[in-house]
Amino acid sequence: MDVSQTKQEHLLALKVMRLTKPTLFTNMSVTCEDRDLPGDLFAQLMREDPSTIKGAETLMLGEMLTLPQNFGNIFLGETFSSYISVHNDSNQVVKDILVKADLQTSSQRLNLSASNSAVAELKPECCIDDVIHHEVKEIGTHILVCAVSYTTQFGEKLYFRKFFKFQVLKPLDVKTKFYNAESDLSSVTDEVFLEAQIQNITTSPMFMEKVSLEPSMMYNVTELNVVTHGDEGESTFGKMSYLQPMDTRQYLYCLKPKPEFAEKAGVIKGVTVIGKLDIVWKTNLGERGRLQTSQLQRMAPGYGDIRLSLEMIPDTVNLEEPFDIICKITNCSERTMDLVLEMCNTRSIHWCGVSGRQLGKLSPSAFLSLPLKLLSSVQGLQSISGLRLTDTFLKRTYEYDDIAQVCVICPFTTNEC
Repeated sequence: MDVSQTKQEHLLALKVMRLTKPTLFTNMSVTCEDRDLPGDLFAQLMREDPSTIKGAETLMLGEMLTLPQNFGNIFLGETFSSYISVHNDSNQVVKDILVKADLQTSSQRLNLSASNSAVAELKPECCIDDVIHHEVKEIGTHILVCAVSYTTQFGEKLYFRKFFKFQVLKPLDVKTKFYNAESDLSSVTDEVFLEAQIQNITTSPMFMEKVSLEPSMMYNVTELNVVTHGDEGESTFGKMSYLQPMDTRQYLYCLKPKPEFAEKAGVIKGVTVIGKLDIVWKTNLGERGRLQTSQLQRMAPGYGDIRLSLEMIPDTVNLEEPFDIICKITNCSERTMDLVLEMCNTRSIHWCGVSGRQLGKLSPSAFLSLPLKLLSSVQGLQSISGLRLTDTFLKRTYEYDDIAQVCVICPFTTNEC
C-alpha cells in the first residue's frame, strides 16, 4: 500500500518496485477432434501463438516469462529486494538530493540505504536509482519508509516521504519432539533422538535444499535421513526433494553427549540446549529462502541421587551358566556417599558373589565400574533385578529392578532342558 505524507507538488517523483523472480507464462489450450466443426483451426492458432512451445502446443506452460503483476507474498526467511528510483520531472536542476530507505518492523527500524551521502545535483529528466536487499527475519507487518530531501535552485529545502506497507507470512510450520533411546545401554550413551516435522504452509511447492541440525557444544549429531548403499548415500525422500503445499515431512537426528560431558553426570541435568535447525529451500525459479529456529531445549531426565547403568551385558546367555555384566554407578548428588552393595536373588535371576560388600566412598559427579556375575535358572526373556545400594551416611537404600533384559536359551537340543 502506497501512502503519501503530503499533497504538495514536488519537483521529484519517487517510484518503488519490488524485485522478484518472474513466473512461467501459462495459456489456455483449446482443442477439438478433426471431425468437429472447427477442424484444424484451434491447432493452427496454437501453433502460430508465440507463447506456446513448438511441438507441444497443448502444454499449458509456455516458453515466455511473465513479470509480477502485483506485490505478491513475502515469507519469513526470504530476501526482500526493492528497486527505488527518484526522477526529476521538472525543468529545474535540483541539488543536494538525499534518498533514505528504512524498514520498520514491530521491534526495530533498519536502514537499508546503500549510501547515506547526498547527490550534488540532478538535472531534468535524470534519475537516481538504488536497489536494496534485506533478509526478512520477522513475521507480521513491515513498513518500507522512503524519504527524499532536496534543495531547489532557489535555495528552498523540501522533503517528502512515502510508506509501503506489507505483511510477512510464515512459510513453514516446524514442530519438534524428543525421544530418549530405549536400548539397555542408552543409559550409558545418553542418546537423544530429535524428530523435526516440517510442513509447507504456502501455496506453492518448495525444493528442500538443506535441513540440518546444528548441535550445541555439549552434543555430537548424526543425521538419520540418508540410506547408505555401499559408499553412496541416498536421501530417504528420494532424488527430487519437493515439498508440496500443506505436505509434512519428518526428519530424524540422533544426538550423543560429547565424552567430556557424558562423564560428568552433574552437567547434563535440568534444561539443556540441544541446538537449532537450519532450513534452506528454493521456490519459484530458484528463489532462495532460509530459516533458523531458536535454540531447541530439552528437559534432561532425572536420575535421583545415584544412577545405575550398564556398560556391558550379553544379548543371549545359556541356561544355568554364569555370565558377566559391568555396572556403572554414578553419584548424581552434591554430597559424598559411602555405598554398600546388596544382591537379592529373584525367581529366575541368581547373583554370584558376596552380598553386602563395601564399595567405598564416591564423590559428587564421580562414578565407578563394577563387574558382577550372575546366572538364570529360567529360559526366555528375563529381567535383571535385585540390586540394592545403601548410603551408610544417611542410612538410605536405593533399589534397582528391571535394569535390563537378557535372552536365556537352552544350550542342549534334547529334552534335558
